Amino acid sequence: MNAESTATHWLDPGPFLRGVAWLDKGRPVRADPADSMRLPWDTGERATLPIGVRLEFTAQAAHAVEIRYRATVPGPTDALRDLAHGFALWDRHGVVREVWTEPAVEAVVRVELPGGPGPFTLYPPEGQSPLILGLRGVGGSVAPAPPAPRWVVHGDSITEGWWSTRPAHGWPAVAGRALGWDTVNLGYAGAARGELATAEQLAGLPADVLTLAFGTNCWSRVPFSAPLLYETTRAFLELVRQGHPRTPLLLVSPVLRPDAERTPNRLGATLGALRDAMERAALERIAAGDDRLALLPGRDLLGPEHLADGLHPDDTGHQVLGLAVVTALRRAGFDAG
Repeated sequence: MNAESTATHWLDPGPFLRGVAWLDKGRPVRADPADSMRLPWDTGERATLPIGVRLEFTAQAAHAVEIRYRATVPGPTDALRDLAHGFALWDRHGVVREVWTEPAVEAVVRVELPGGPGPFTLYPPEGQSPLILGLRGVGGSVAPAPPAPRWVVHGDSITEGWWSTRPAHGWPAVAGRALGWDTVNLGYAGAARGELATAEQLAGLPADVLTLAFGTNCWSRVPFSAPLLYETTRAFLELVRQGHPRTPLLLVSPVLRPDAERTPNRLGATLGALRDAMERAALERIAAGDDRLALLPGRDLLGPEHLADGLHPDDTGHQVLGLAVVTALRRAGFDAG
């Protein structure tokens, strides 16, 4: 009996998928499709990419898993990891293997398993916007991994994982693995400027823990003054709290950006001043009694040596940032989910 004949029937991928926020006609998306008209165009565009969506499973006697999928030809390269067009298999100890693939109307990829029950995580090639159609074990069976606390992370291109070389290397993925949580990545490159429609969507999204890490694009992409970002942060937190009044929430202020720290934008605000405004809004809310809110100041989390382009962390920087977030969540007592 050959390996092909020992493959089981195709399984519905739904129970295996993790990191899913919303579905739009069966495809995972990262903004509410019923509320898309209120979002800026750039947010809506990034939300169509399945950043952070992955498969998690256990294996019973299976020596491989097959994935049936569709993948599109990628557009302009956003970051180094867009070059990583492949499926990456991870276990509890790290990456096991990568299988390189090409865009296809429909294709099947086989990934050999290392033995043992797992659990395993399979990261698809995000840059190809893959749609998983089915999966099956070869030589045995696969089953969905046990559920984990759901951690919803909102931010900009740094949260989306730019300049990490693999989907698994972005800081939310790093932190989620360390915590054993189901990371839902709502990072929107070029956006995440405190849009209140996004806050309302977060308020309606199931979450055991929340993290907010926006603000960098308020210096240049759409210039904010410090008072404007202070009030925006206050309003954003208030709207999120209307849906999650007691959900543990960590606010991470902008990380180092050397060219912006002391340079005024068109409204006269440096990134340092914007960071101070965000932190003040969070600290005032904590002082007013929100004991399930914690602040992680971002200024000193990374050094210039961690920045690939003066703005986005490289793989080492994402690792450092992810572990700093883990430490902050644990110190705040949020690590139990």
